[in-house]
Amino acid sequence: MKNLLLLLLFTLPMAAFSQKIKLKVDDQKDTTVFLVKYYGKNILYADTAEMVKEVVTFDGSKQKPGMLGLLLPGQKFFEFIYNKDEIDIETKGPDYVANMKVKKSEENILFLSYINYLKTSREKANALMDQSRSLDKNSKEYKDLMNQVDGISGAVKTFQVDFAEKNKGKLVGKIVKMSTDVEIPEAPKNEKGQVIDSNFRYYYYREHYFDNIDLRDDRLVNTAMFHQKIEYFFGDKFLLQIPDTIAVQAISMLDKMDYRSEMFKYTLTHIMVNAEKSKIMGMDKLFTILGDRYYCKDAPDGKSYVDWMTSDKLEELCKKIKTNKNLVVGAKAINIKLTDSTEVNWHDFYSLKSDYVILYFWEATCGHCKKSTPLLQKLYAEKLKARNVEVFGISKAIGEDFKTWKKFISDNKLSFINVALTDKIYKEAQKDPYKFIPHITTIESLNYSDTYDIYSTPRVFVLDKDKKIIGKGLTISQLEDFMDRVQKVENAKKIIPADKNKEDEHDEEHH
Repeated sequence: MKNLLLLLLFTLPMAAFSQKIKLKVDDQKDTTVFLVKYYGKNILYADTAEMVKEVVTFDGSKQKPGMLGLLLPGQKFFEFIYNKDEIDIETKGPDYVANMKVKKSEENILFLSYINYLKTSREKANALMDQSRSLDKNSKEYKDLMNQVDGISGAVKTFQVDFAEKNKGKLVGKIVKMSTDVEIPEAPKNEKGQVIDSNFRYYYYREHYFDNIDLRDDRLVNTAMFHQKIEYFFGDKFLLQIPDTIAVQAISMLDKMDYRSEMFKYTLTHIMVNAEKSKIMGMDKLFTILGDRYYCKDAPDGKSYVDWMTSDKLEELCKKIKTNKNLVVGAKAINIKLTDSTEVNWHDFYSLKSDYVILYFWEATCGHCKKSTPLLQKLYAEKLKARNVEVFGISKAIGEDFKTWKKFISDNKLSFINVALTDKIYKEAQKDPYKFIPHITTIESLNYSDTYDIYSTPRVFVLDKDKKIIGKGLTISQLEDFMDRVQKVENAKKIIPADKNKEDEHDEEHH
């Protein structure tokens, strides 16, 4: 037992010492410096220490493997790889990488040699390009120079592949491999030598895009490059921004990951946040698809996929997702049946035989509604009605708001259908909802704010003749453009110019 205790006393300090990060910066005055780390695209403070006599030391045992950096006064900064090993690096400004010497850390010795090789190759290629600028592009000299540039480029690709393979067990090897593009084979040809599928190269690249990234290695999340890779793949420069298309690719990628990993958490969160913030109409469907699959259903181990969320927040989110599943583009709209201002006549939009229906949620007390509703009336009267497009206005008119609602309809001569949860219906339904449900209306109609997630007004949904949602979240000027496109009316005169509708552009009043 005594020998075991002695062994522990000697091995524990050694373990702590083996993760020391020592950095020396020549000619740097004594000052406070910061160790920074990456989490995807974000650079975060990881530790703080005093640099004394050009040297600073950090306890590496507190850090996760990935890319770290030293932040000096004046926003001066240099990076290095950390993989739970002892690091001893010396450098000096102004070019910290060019002047870097790695005294200890195999990962960084390799990383520095890789960076220097790329730098030398780039300088050679740039020198050749500079020579070529004064030459005729059809001359032999120009073509010879371009062949040399291509040779350098090919050598770099070969070097990267070989480097990654030789160091595949190291973090530096995985980082380098992640930076290389997948090799795309030539497209298959028929017996006449013609390409069978002109899109072959794109589809191959799309299906193999992540082949060079270890999707089960959390260390890669702690590099900026991983974020750059997924941002490009799911962005509009690579994928068509169609919710179903992105969802298929996202699920394919996420299902290859360990769902308890930091990589899974980061990737899922990134895609969900982008979907929620997207200004592309209908992108909320992506949020709903992934939310339903990963947030609102349990993982194979019977626990939540998103164990980083509190139960109350998760419950709130899943409630929203359940509602929004019925509100995405392509979903069949839930019917609403309410009374007009007589509080006697009941109307529902499923009974309308028009080619299109505009569901317009508004309130007479809403500041923006007061501006947008007359514009909608003008658009309806002068264009939409003649094209067999109906507008179905839905409001809440309880208490004094009932009179305000009726007066607004009258004052603005609204000729489209307007229904509301009126004061009389509201009070009677509170006493006995079965007076109306189900023989006159539905619970979804009486609770239309929840049914359609009306947290602000005005709000627009466009339905086709089958009452499927084909558009949403449009301003009145955008609605006019949308209907002109949908109905294929070319060069249509604009009733609501965009410059007259600035007060309505993406500016909703919250209630």
